[in-house]
Amino acid sequence: MFRLASILYSLIATTLAGTAMVAVLTAGYDTLVPIVGAAALGAIVALPVSYLVAREISQS
Repeated sequence: MFRLASILYSLIATTLAGTAMVAVLTAGYDTLVPIVGAAALGAIVALPVSYLVAREISQS
């Protein structure tokens, strides 16, 4: 399951980080710190999400 979760992480992390960056830029924060923070937050949130998705895929 770790292998599946790591493959899913590469897809989920880029999606969540990109979405968070678009949200930050849309809100008007266009400096380095909010953009990097949003990307880091997306990468961190993707860890449990990819585990949960891999678990659901493995169970079915």
